[in-house]
Amino acid sequence: MTTCSSQLLSNGGIALFQKNQSSPLNNHLKFSGPLFSTKTKRSSRVQVVSAVQFRPCIDIHKGKVKQIVGSTLSDLKEDGSVLVTNFESDKSAEEYAKMYKEDGLTGGHVIMLGADPLSQAAAIGALHAYLGGLQVGGGINSENCLSYIEEGASHVIVTSYVFNNGKLDLERLKDLVKIVGKQRLILDLSCRKKDGRYAIVTDRWQKFSDVLLDEKSLEFLGGFADEFLVHGVDVEGKKLGIDEELVALLGNYSPIPVTYAGGVTVMDDVERIKEAGKGRVDVTVGSALDIFGGNLPYKDVVAWHHKQQEPSSTLH
Repeated sequence: MTTCSSQLLSNGGIALFQKNQSSPLNNHLKFSGPLFSTKTKRSSRVQVVSAVQFRPCIDIHKGKVKQIVGSTLSDLKEDGSVLVTNFESDKSAEEYAKMYKEDGLTGGHVIMLGADPLSQAAAIGALHAYLGGLQVGGGINSENCLSYIEEGASHVIVTSYVFNNGKLDLERLKDLVKIVGKQRLILDLSCRKKDGRYAIVTDRWQKFSDVLLDEKSLEFLGGFADEFLVHGVDVEGKKLGIDEELVALLGNYSPIPVTYAGGVTVMDDVERIKEAGKGRVDVTVGSALDIFGGNLPYKDVVAWHHKQQEPSSTLH
């Protein structure tokens, strides 16, 4: 990976200036103007309503595409518990990326469930296969964030680096914005219920932070990011149905685009996210999809996605 610097443009885009002009992304885009200029659906408390989207995912663990029950994932299983893997694919991350590109799906996320070299290589392979079409997360920090943009990510996704030791590290967050730009940053606000309220969890969803997910925190954090990604950790990977209360919270109060993941099992769940989120919450489906060993046809979700782009399908 080579180094590069960024500059915010007046129209909200970002121009990158690279020291190495031979990177895959540079060969693809030439950098003649704003790079992946992104409009942001934000206002005070109410988003501009646009079509709900299906956001695909590629979760990578030790170099393989897997679907894992996230609440069972940790660096060391010291308590003797077993990592619960719903599915391990014989296809590469790159193959999934190519499929998403062919199906016209944008804004999907590649998550490295570990910092091992095999997972990093697999993630970069996916980014190269779909330049500008995928976001990347997992171990992102101020030192490596720009390198992933250079490799072809549209955005970087960050959680633990800015929610450090259970607290919001505002200096780290501001530093990331300074380096990569607000328009390239996604905050992962994945959460679990604690004492009846949603608390953001970090470190592979094992540790509760002291930051509650509510109207106030969404409004504040929306000033630093282009999008939010929120996994309902209590239902994620378990195919038990969605966390409708969480979806409604996001639909009511997120000032920027937000994607929900967790618990989708059937197409009715996708529709419930659309309704509960007031047409303002995008959806990710993982373990339930047949491409990840589940029963929900991927082609049906893709067809639903494209139908949402028709004006008559948008909620008002």
